[in-house]
Amino acid sequence: MSERRAARAAVAHAHRTASRNRRRRPFLVALITTLGSLVGVALVVAVVASVFVGGLARSFDAGRETITNPFPSGTRPTPTSGENVLLIGSDSRAQGNPDGGPSSSGGRSDTLMLAHVPADRQHVYLMSIMRDSWVEVPGHGRAKMNAAYAWGGVPLTVRTVEQLLDVRVDHVAEIDFTGFEDMTDALGGVTVDSPGAFSARGHDFTAGANRLDGAAALAFVRERYSFVDADHTRVRNQQAFMRGVVNGLLSRGTVTNPGRIQDFVAATSAHLSVDAGFSFARMAELGWSLRAVRADDLVTFTVPTAGSGTSPDGQSIVTLNQLAVGSLSQALRSDDVGGWLADNPQ
Repeated sequence: MSERRAARAAVAHAHRTASRNRRRRPFLVALITTLGSLVGVALVVAVVASVFVGGLARSFDAGRETITNPFPSGTRPTPTSGENVLLIGSDSRAQGNPDGGPSSSGGRSDTLMLAHVPADRQHVYLMSIMRDSWVEVPGHGRAKMNAAYAWGGVPLTVRTVEQLLDVRVDHVAEIDFTGFEDMTDALGGVTVDSPGAFSARGHDFTAGANRLDGAAALAFVRERYSFVDADHTRVRNQQAFMRGVVNGLLSRGTVTNPGRIQDFVAATSAHLSVDAGFSFARMAELGWSLRAVRADDLVTFTVPTAGSGTSPDGQSIVTLNQLAVGSLSQALRSDDVGGWLADNPQ
């Protein structure tokens, strides 16, 4: 009996094993088939992506211009672990240049922002420098910040910012204000949050969310006469516009629409000048390193001010809080802007 039971047990075990193998086989076949399909899809996506990215690169390179010698010669601040990109919004890239090229003197920089990308790539800090800030312009003495651009174009602007903050500018991007309009239209409009209601250049804005087309966006970022505090609100509106652009770029309607991305790149590059090192490949590399960043991770603030005043020659100016600027400079060099903002809320 014992031998017969052992034989029956062995047969039963063999049947159970065969049954399990039969049940597993369809699953394994399905898994292998699915993996094969995924590999095939991945290859197709890779080909399409390479063609699309190549098209973006061609669109970008076809439109943008390269700024000649944007960085000052001589001793400059030491590079930091973070990355700093100076953003200049000007009346025109070709203002005052008989050859029609970018980075000329004679124009005005109405918008000046320093984008600080920390080494951990968890946030992007966008810092506005008010155009009427009373600063030391190398070789010219004390003057308004935007005078640096009028006197020496991008190189003198970079040198002035580096001297003010004692931090190295790694890249420069200059865009004329018409670009703000075209960028907005390419995204199908931008939503901005206005702190109050006002009218400017034929456009009415309400307190709260406003959906803007290109013409309205341009009026929104340029207006200052409607505000009691003039440039202070203007700077906040420019920051709101930048947040609106980032929200628009990260929206599902954009990231799933290759045509819209293509249009945005073409519209932006047509009005853009960058330093030679800020190529499409470098921008793509920086963008990939920021792939975990979301719209809420864009933090905007303004270089600390100490009120308005009048210069010795009678100009209306914005004075800076030198103590706070000094601590901000240290935070930029030590890559701890988040810590500085916690101690200096705006």
